[in-house]
Amino acid sequence: MTSTVATPAQARAIRRRLLERVADTDDSHLTVPAGAAGWQPFGDGVQIKVLHENEGILSYLLRLAPGARLEAHRHPVDEECLVLEGMLKVGSQIEVGPGGYHLARAGSLHAAISTETGATIFLRGAEPHADQLLV
Repeated sequence: MTSTVATPAQARAIRRRLLERVADTDDSHLTVPAGAAGWQPFGDGVQIKVLHENEGILSYLLRLAPGARLEAHRHPVDEECLVLEGMLKVGSQIEVGPGGYHLARAGSLHAAISTETGATIFLRGAEPHADQLLV
């Protein structure tokens, strides 16, 4: 009986297939489907959809109707924002369109956010609370 030894390329291919099978059975991932499910009112013309929460840090979507506005506020931690659809205005000088990124540093005063067109944005930061608004 002869013994067969796999070549390095064969060993890599076997390892890759094995890891793909293991990864395919991993149920620790989270997938949130697109669609209407999960959206909640957040303010006048604003809806929120929480995607993930871990130790007070949220990943979430905000959907702003045309003309919607979020008043000036502070952030207890850095907040990252990525515009997915529409145009967002930050204060009176900054406009951010689809694919644009905005970072609000922890403790900084964040100017009002508004949109004339409507917008959908992805945010990652502290859970938003009404007491952070400066109104």
